[in-house]
Amino acid sequence: MINFAQAQYLLLILLIPLFFVAYALMLHFRKRRVRRFGDEALVSALMPSVSKAKGWVRLTLFSLAFFFFIIGLSRPQIGAKLKEHETRGAEIMIALDVSNSMLAEDYSPNRLDRAKLAISKLVDRLRDDRIGLIVFAGSSFVQLPVTTDYVSAKMFLNSISTESVPIQGTAIGDAINTAIRSFSAQSEKSRVIIVITDGENHEDDPVAAARQAAELGIKVFTIGVGSEEGKPVPVGGELLKDKNGDIVVSRLDEKTLKEVAAAGNGSYVRAGNSEFGLNPIVDEIRKMDDEQFSSIVFEEFDEQFMYFFAIALVLFVIEMLIGERKMKRRLF
Repeated sequence: MINFAQAQYLLLILLIPLFFVAYALMLHFRKRRVRRFGDEALVSALMPSVSKAKGWVRLTLFSLAFFFFIIGLSRPQIGAKLKEHETRGAEIMIALDVSNSMLAEDYSPNRLDRAKLAISKLVDRLRDDRIGLIVFAGSSFVQLPVTTDYVSAKMFLNSISTESVPIQGTAIGDAINTAIRSFSAQSEKSRVIIVITDGENHEDDPVAAARQAAELGIKVFTIGVGSEEGKPVPVGGELLKDKNGDIVVSRLDEKTLKEVAAAGNGSYVRAGNSEFGLNPIVDEIRKMDDEQFSSIVFEEFDEQFMYFFAIALVLFVIEMLIGERKMKRRLF
């Protein structure tokens, strides 16, 4: 595995073709000046020792030296070692509702996008904690297993939409059960499930699932997204309608979410436009005992830049030692 610590310098390699173009232009304008001075063949005869090929040889050597110098400047590294890395923190599984009701525009631009933005800001606050993502509607599945790779977490988060789960509905209990099974074997104490939903559960018993999580030492927090008066749900450029043709209005079910949080030994927070509710929950998580996690990471790359600098130096010296005259041939 080769890693470049300062890869931005590799862009300077693009200058090498320009060296040859500039040299060719220089020769062209030199010939034009010679033609003004006199006959080109006569001038060449007056300078028989001047070599035309050596100029190109020197330029080639200079370009090779420049290439190796830039490679060295970008600090190539190889030979990464596997090393056990220990951290302390909590494991946080976020269960995000992606049902069509999350498209309601109580928030700007809508409930789902506002929730994704809040989760992204939460990821920015994490240090050694592990985070996982679960998406749910009528069913649930793990979008991202627990990890400390926050860059990947944001990538997976950006790909979430209401089409992530093909079965519509809101199965909060199933999402909690999926989260319970998704914690790592190393985690025993600091385990948290954060459910972000409008609370309109139609599929199962989320309170029983939260109670089961609490028995396993897992805290369940809920964040209510929406308003009591409710909002219509835009789907495919039109407002969602029921079987009778009436416009569906999605309302926040705070009662269910409060019961789920109470059964899970957590707390309920109603999301606002300025404070979505994740920060108060993170503050509560910080009060929990940190779990110690072990992981295998790549580190301690061996620097290789000095070898490329040495090659560049040798080529620069050879280039300077080559003159512009032809080599004299002697017969013995």
